[in-house]
Amino acid sequence: MARKKVAVGSTIGLHARPARIIAEAAQKFTDSVLLTFNGQSVVAGSPLLIMSLGAEHGAEVTVSSENETATETIAALLAQDLDDED
Repeated sequence: MARKKVAVGSTIGLHARPARIIAEAAQKFTDSVLLTFNGQSVVAGSPLLIMSLGAEHGAEVTVSSENETATETIAALLAQDLDDED
């Protein structure tokens, strides 16, 4: 299983917009992607579950999946500031 620790880059933490973007990306993979914070793990394909982690800006979250590409993709999104519309 591929694992990567990453600091949350979004200034508002893992709230609605960042959670939606991350969940949509995770849903594109056939393997589940898990996010772990403070001992709680959730499936990254659900924005509500992602928000339930309560991870704020700068919090270290572990991304894990059997799929290394999925792990790297979701970790890269977590590290970005996804708060602003592009």
